[in-house]
Amino acid sequence: MTETETTSPSATSLADVAALADAIRGQIAKAVVGQAETIDHLLIALMARGHVLLEGPPGTAKTFLAQCFAATLGLDFGRIQFTPDLMPGDILGSNLFNFQTSEFTLTHGPIFCDLLLADEINRTPPKTQAALLEAMQERRVTLDGSAHALPAHFTVVATQNPIESQGVYPLPEAQLDRFLFKLLVGYPSAEEECRIVARYGENRGAPSPAEMGIEAVTSPAGLAAATRAVATVTLADSVTDYIVRLVRATRESPDMSNGASPRAAVLLAGAARARAALDGRDYVVPDDVKALAGSVLRHRLLLSPAAEIEGKQVEQLVAQLVEQTEAPR
Repeated sequence: MTETETTSPSATSLADVAALADAIRGQIAKAVVGQAETIDHLLIALMARGHVLLEGPPGTAKTFLAQCFAATLGLDFGRIQFTPDLMPGDILGSNLFNFQTSEFTLTHGPIFCDLLLADEINRTPPKTQAALLEAMQERRVTLDGSAHALPAHFTVVATQNPIESQGVYPLPEAQLDRFLFKLLVGYPSAEEECRIVARYGENRGAPSPAEMGIEAVTSPAGLAAATRAVATVTLADSVTDYIVRLVRATRESPDMSNGASPRAAVLLAGAARARAALDGRDYVVPDDVKALAGSVLRHRLLLSPAAEIEGKQVEQLVAQLVEQTEAPR
């Protein structure tokens, strides 16, 4: 797919969207070994204009994957390393007094970018994490009473380490609910790990996407055209009803003290549309919903005390709800 094809709104079809996704996968494969499912979910989130939380142990290329992903898209990439002493102004920016002009000058923070990598997001206190709430929901920030729009494709890819319990802060429920997906990034297979060592074993320092030959295959205009094409995917009333029944089932389950919100149902529908488009289809099928339910719901549900005592897992309960909720034929 050429740049002209990807950036021309009138020329972008669902076939073009699928071809663009293949091109992005091909570029990322130059640098990242494996992680096909994670990459597919990142593509779905991109087309559905959703945010992603990557959870996995250190050294599993979460940060590098986000960098490579941004490089293939031609987007402005920003990174914030979250630390306990980080303040909201360090993310959003602030109005600084200029003594030469005797006026306040707005200084934008690193959040003003297309794709923001929030690295180790759970290492900063809730006050600073809350600085992302408005940005993630409305794609704007408010500084000293004035609203400032973020780029149309503003997307947060956050990472967190599930192993460490010291020096970390649980993400507020309101912030978790703004993430479309929570993806669990595990260790590679033995074969993939051998390929990683063979490829990077002699390198000193972390490679950059450019050094690995990754090139942009689209642009912000191309992505805008692709998202408009995704919006044309048909979501039948029967599938909408299925999504709503599945989400409502999480609130009615005795194993849950807190179920998924209506926002979860809306985001699940949008993600299902994007998955269908990446598959080259102009309609959503129940399998799209089933394939994404775990990633959309796992971070939105809280187990009841009784379920915790019994050692039940959210992943298993979501799978059971998907199995028990009758899907349309």
